[in-house]
Amino acid sequence: MGLWYFIIIFLGIALLVVGLRNKDVTRSNKIVTMSLIVGTLLVGLGLILFLPGSSSVLEQLLQIN
Repeated sequence: MGLWYFIIIFLGIALLVVGLRNKDVTRSNKIVTMSLIVGTLLVGLGLILFLPGSSSVLEQLLQIN
């Protein structure tokens, strides 16, 4: 499971880097903004999933018995 969390974090970091490196915002403002938002959310999600007890929280949210 940890591998998938690292993949989520690295994908988020890659999206953040792509969003921050694009200085020509007028041409692709929507793509840059969305990549920054999605990248930030993916990094946050990956870090939250590494916290102890996150599996029990996900079980309760998804109602898995």
